[in-house]
Amino acid sequence: MIYLQLFWSFFQVGALSFGGGYAALPLIQEQVVEQNNWLSSTEYIDIVTISQMTPGPIALNASTFVGTKVAGIPGSLIATLGCITPSVIIVLLLAVLYYKYKGLSLVQGVIKGLRPAVVALIASAGLSILLTALFNSEILPVKWAELDWISLILFGIGLTLLRKTKIGPIFIMLAAGLVRLMIYGVTTI
Repeated sequence: MIYLQLFWSFFQVGALSFGGGYAALPLIQEQVVEQNNWLSSTEYIDIVTISQMTPGPIALNASTFVGTKVAGIPGSLIATLGCITPSVIIVLLLAVLYYKYKGLSLVQGVIKGLRPAVVALIASAGLSILLTALFNSEILPVKWAELDWISLILFGIGLTLLRKTKIGPIFIMLAAGLVRLMIYGVTTI
């Protein structure tokens, strides 16, 4: 039964996540944290972080990691298959239709109409991750007294380095993780 739930949950994610992996994050969160209670919010953020650091699409990596956590290696295979099946079907159908009707203004209008929705999904995922990382809360309003200053400082430094230098995001994530580990080690002694 868990395999069917994993497949169906990630089939829905794969079918509804237009705009790439970051647009899928709120859908994955809805399935694994809120509906099925497979992961806590903190575990979900950890999965997202690991999914970003590993090669490959973030939604696919997240489905694999969630599947492993929930039902081991068979669960990872089922969740991954659930995630990619809708894409394979949709891409095959769209390829046939697009090449047949690509000149129509209606098709171009639909594509332009999807862009703002994708931006909203990505912004929603980013806000959710930011709130969880800085305030350990998923919803607004936040309690400013619970602000994690170390995470805020690391976020600011990381964002500045990404915008002002040519340092890659993986190195920035690794450095932030090491700094946080050193701070955690110092504070627990």
